[in-house]
Amino acid sequence: MFKTSAHRTMDMTQGPLFSKVLLFALPIMLSGILQLLFNAADTIVVGRFAGNEALAAVGSVGSLNNLIISLFIGLSVGVNVLVARFTGAREADNVRETVHTAVLLSVVGGLGLSVIGIAAARPLLTLMGSPDDVIDLAVLYVRILFVGIPVQMLYNFCAAVLRAVGDTKRPLYFLTIAGVVNIVLNLFFVISLHMSVAGVALATILSQAVSAALVVRSLMLMEGPTRLIPRRLHINGAMLLQIIRIGLPAGIQSSVFSLSNVVIQSSVNSFGSIVIAGNAAGMNISNFVYQAMNTFQQAITCFAGQNMGARKPMRVLRSLKVCLCWAFLFGVVLGLLSCVFGRQLLSLYTGDPNVIEAGMTRILYVCGPYFLCGIMDVMTGVLRGIGYSLLPMIVSLLGACAFRILWVVTVFRARTTMGCLLLSYPVSWGLTFVVLAGFFLVLWRRVLTQFTPQERAAD
Repeated sequence: MFKTSAHRTMDMTQGPLFSKVLLFALPIMLSGILQLLFNAADTIVVGRFAGNEALAAVGSVGSLNNLIISLFIGLSVGVNVLVARFTGAREADNVRETVHTAVLLSVVGGLGLSVIGIAAARPLLTLMGSPDDVIDLAVLYVRILFVGIPVQMLYNFCAAVLRAVGDTKRPLYFLTIAGVVNIVLNLFFVISLHMSVAGVALATILSQAVSAALVVRSLMLMEGPTRLIPRRLHINGAMLLQIIRIGLPAGIQSSVFSLSNVVIQSSVNSFGSIVIAGNAAGMNISNFVYQAMNTFQQAITCFAGQNMGARKPMRVLRSLKVCLCWAFLFGVVLGLLSCVFGRQLLSLYTGDPNVIEAGMTRILYVCGPYFLCGIMDVMTGVLRGIGYSLLPMIVSLLGACAFRILWVVTVFRARTTMGCLLLSYPVSWGLTFVVLAGFFLVLWRRVLTQFTPQERAAD
């Protein structure tokens, strides 16, 4: 019999979709926003108490950090899709095998990634053109962060399991606890011990260890096939291959976006430390809008996965429409609010008017049209949920990485302003969404052939 902790999980295969999608997404959204608030606290503490050079150092490594970890974090998408699909199909043994394989994979992969990141930090930052006045601080910051990569990956893989069965509330609680720890340690290390960026990085990895410990404990105490039993940790070859088949393209896609952002960051670095600092602050604010929209990508991946497993294709299609609506709505409203109140928000990070103006450029060009990114991500999520993870990767290679690099070497070279550089973002989002939507319409007809007429007619 397929048993779950019913009071913590969600059956996505029945019931009203508008409310269920929102109930599923809101805890993820709040978790992400809280995490960003805590990260913003890092930036605010550095900017206010360690100076513009330290702020620029922290801001200049974000794209590099994301580039290196995105490949392995993307594998958690494979975990999410498999657990959701097996849960919808009520296949308890496959859920158990996926969970135990995923947890061990996260630890082993995290350790390997930590070594690579520490060794590659300075060469990559040098390649990105980090200014001489910030590169030493940036190298120190990123190396400390990579020491904590194993616990970060462990948290992400375990949280993917919880999301797949509809439990999005406990990760919110865990991140809240970890975030409070992070802020307290930030203030202690930076203000009391004067550790600058090293203090911020150390506070980050210690708080991540707290959230990882809490989410592992929650899996160990769960009922049913998602329960984690440490002595049963092993790598199931068949499950590993499926995780890689779905998750590796997702990881490469995330890395591609991060790679294009590294190219953009390299161009930003050419404007000097003031613009780097302003762009970093503006990026922190735009990340809040992105996080709100991206929860609906995670929602459609889970809803599509469970309903494909339960053989309810029409509910997959209805879930897609609902998630597109919510992503569009949140993107438009939050994007406009960030543009209207941008200067007030940026003043939390710095009192330098030049840094604030540089940050406003980022907000106006990115946050205003950010809804395009939200609906693009939802299309990516539904394709992964129905089993097509390679296609979004290929489209992203062309729509994000290749297009933005081409933009930098052509359009930006002809007009070297920050506005021209940042315009590459909304243009690439719009183009990528159109291509993904077109492919979905074609592939959906193929997907429907897998189901009987009765299943296609069911809710």
